[in-house]
Amino acid sequence: MASRKPSHPNRDSEDKYSILLPTYNERENLPLIVWLLVKYFGESGYNYEIIVIDDGSPDGTLEVAEQLQKIYGEDKILLRPRAKKLGLGTAYIHGMKHATGNFIFIMDADLSHHPKFIPEFIEKQKECNYDLVSGTRYQGSGGVYGWDLRRKLISRGANFLSQVLLRPGASDLTGSFRLYKKAVLDSLVERCVSKGYVFQMEMIVRARQLNYTIGEVPISFVDRVYGESKLGGNEIVSFVKGLITLFATT
Repeated sequence: MASRKPSHPNRDSEDKYSILLPTYNERENLPLIVWLLVKYFGESGYNYEIIVIDDGSPDGTLEVAEQLQKIYGEDKILLRPRAKKLGLGTAYIHGMKHATGNFIFIMDADLSHHPKFIPEFIEKQKECNYDLVSGTRYQGSGGVYGWDLRRKLISRGANFLSQVLLRPGASDLTGSFRLYKKAVLDSLVERCVSKGYVFQMEMIVRARQLNYTIGEVPISFVDRVYGESKLGGNEIVSFVKGLITLFATT
């Protein structure tokens, strides 16, 4: 008797999910995050592509990505590198230009965002046809693991100030694990002027301004295992300036 292929009910064959992975010095993490993405998308049966946007990593991240492309195929792993580090917001914009999916995931490549939550994002989006779904560390079963007290205070303080000043209608403004309708993301990036970490916050604020619907999925955020955090003094100063700018202009 012929073997039966596993079926995935209620999978809309017209939907395709493009995952944008900006990288900078992530040669140790990239093989793991790609393997996990392939695993969970494969198990769930959704159509997908992974777009790696490397900003000239000196540690050989791009070379690792090229090897992954040979393993998984050029149809699943797309490489769209840039010559140097140009900021997180512009990395997403660059990757989006090459995305063929009608939905776009943005997430970190350092394993802070576990792909096991991806099916929950997709299910949440379909529940109410949300324009975007954001992972939250501050609601339900969400949480943060592996951070020291200083980092937790910075994150909590930044999120609290953002909530008070901007009233965004979402519990986690500074997170970067999200699912967007591509058309919605196109519309938002046209209006966003921020770069770096402030970009994520402005995206939610602009979404509220445009009356886009926002769903949330509790996630566990785990500090990176390999490599060093990109959060430094300059990023904190830029965040404060960006917060003040958004408060004054929205």
